[in-house]
Amino acid sequence: MVKADAYGLGVAKVAPALYREGCRDFFVATQAEGVRLGALLPDDARIIILSGVRPGREKECALAGLVPTLVNTAQVQSWASCCRALGIPAPSVLKMDSGMGRLGLSAREVRGLLAQPELLKALNPCMFISHLACADEPAHPLNQQQLSLFSALAAEVRAVLPDIVLSLANSSGIFLGEAYHFDLVRPGAALYGINPEPENPNPLCAVVQLSLPVIQIRHVEKDCTVGYGAAGKMPAGGVMAVARGGYADGLLRAQSNRGSGEVAGVRVPMVGTISMDSTMFDISALPEPQRSEIKEIEVINRNLTVDEVARHAGTIGYEVLTSLGSRYFRRYLKT
Repeated sequence: MVKADAYGLGVAKVAPALYREGCRDFFVATQAEGVRLGALLPDDARIIILSGVRPGREKECALAGLVPTLVNTAQVQSWASCCRALGIPAPSVLKMDSGMGRLGLSAREVRGLLAQPELLKALNPCMFISHLACADEPAHPLNQQQLSLFSALAAEVRAVLPDIVLSLANSSGIFLGEAYHFDLVRPGAALYGINPEPENPNPLCAVVQLSLPVIQIRHVEKDCTVGYGAAGKMPAGGVMAVARGGYADGLLRAQSNRGSGEVAGVRVPMVGTISMDSTMFDISALPEPQRSEIKEIEVINRNLTVDEVARHAGTIGYEVLTSLGSRYFRRYLKT
């Protein structure tokens, strides 16, 4: 999964790195993302558009070599008509709704397609997929319900299309066990350090570190308020650091007075409301020499994880990463 600019981390760097590691199937959200990705990868990479193809864009999609995910009967008919007109067996992905209640063909619609060999030939389906709704809650009964429904339909699909690739598991679904794996799994958030098993320690490594440069140190002479709305407070004798980076850079404003940063392993709390371009931290807990020499404050690292930042903001790690702004200088490391 490399949609949303590889979850905010830069698809131009992430996708080629994944290709070098052996990945050949890449999933994006939109046709525009697919076109951009196609320019970054060799021809043997398969690029699947998860939201399908918009009316009137079928020819463009087919000629670009992109593979649309067909989620309703209108898309099915339009794609078949386009492929017949072009005279090419452009592949597609069939998606069923097994319980997510979002995008996908119903079981009845899938069975209807299987009874139409000429239509299937025009669609040239290469993959049959669905999406889990509650995989991050292993005990949720919907997981087993979705697995049972998908398994039943997948058997019927494979009886008609023996070479089709079956795929159900997203990041969290991978950790539900082999029964959910089928032929292909679709890791997304897990690739970028988000915990696929929120109830357990993260089995994967963090991949993101975000540091903010410190632009001013303030020694508080008397009790004072901090930031817009006077929402923060600093006591006399405290020391505060003002760092460059705010909500325009994707530091979620909901972290105000709740989040923290880290300096050399020491947590430093955020103080006051996060501004558009700056964030304030109480660095009083740092030793005196360290305060005067501080150059930056880490707000995401191996200790201060994406998931913890998300909890401070009352959201999920996906939003934290996809909100990262364009003003950051980005350094990509090889391991």
